Amino acid sequence: MLLSYLRVYCDIIETRSFSKAAARNFISQPAVSQQVKAMEEHFQQRLIERSPQGIYPTEAGRIFYEYAREIVDRYQALEQQMANLSQSVSGTIRVATVYSVGLHDLPPYIKKFIQTYPQARIHLEYSRTNKIYEAVRQNQVDIGIVAYPQENRQIGVIPLPADELVVIVAPNHPLAKAGKPVALQQLHGLPFIAFDPDIPTRKATDRVLQEHGVDVEIVHEFDNVETIKRSVEAELGVSIIPRRCARWEVRSGSLVALPFADIRIERPVGVIYKRGKNFSNTLQKFIALLTEERAPED
Repeated sequence: MLLSYLRVYCDIIETRSFSKAAARNFISQPAVSQQVKAMEEHFQQRLIERSPQGIYPTEAGRIFYEYAREIVDRYQALEQQMANLSQSVSGTIRVATVYSVGLHDLPPYIKKFIQTYPQARIHLEYSRTNKIYEAVRQNQVDIGIVAYPQENRQIGVIPLPADELVVIVAPNHPLAKAGKPVALQQLHGLPFIAFDPDIPTRKATDRVLQEHGVDVEIVHEFDNVETIKRSVEAELGVSIIPRRCARWEVRSGSLVALPFADIRIERPVGVIYKRGKNFSNTLQKFIALLTEERAPED
């Protein structure tokens, strides 16, 4: 039984998806199905149940998963120890992050890292914050990179450079034409494009607005910053987002980003990791690059 088969099976169970398991392992979905069939034939046990509600392990599959997960984790630990002994910077780092960080903060770091260490690979996947914490706890990824990171008994945090939150408006909006920093009270009563309520940036924004007695008229809520920007460009309202997330639109002139006149709101960002995890030399180098005060040029 190949180790790669065990890794694929673990990914199927953890993601509840054949297609996501295929993407994680850089193989086709039919190849995933063939590997599952081979494992079931080898052990003469049905390992996976398919239903309208999703994909679940059978009783035999749950036992198989527990042992497979332990084997995969121990082999990865062995790889890390051997790589550390040789001080080589190679192999794959598994990183989970939110869209706003992955699309706007990470690209220059990843580019520099791969240029510096061509034998290394970074497997980047996007998810919601709560799922990233779970993926880190379950060793499904090596690290997560999230906004407003929270540490606990299982999760440690390595702070990264914070980003400033700014007001974004369409070029024809009165605030854009004024061309001045925005006082928080100027947002009172304005149509507002917000993040979904469970997203950390939304929670932080709501808290600041409430503390200063500012009521905005929320007209739309979205789970990603890209849709928020498109809505503001369409003049459906204003929004508050991280400055780095707006830099491309500001350069092209489709949006105007305005700082606050009377307050500075920062969005902290950090690496989250499972406490007690053995960091490979490759992972240590990547984290060291991320913690540089000055971002690489993109």
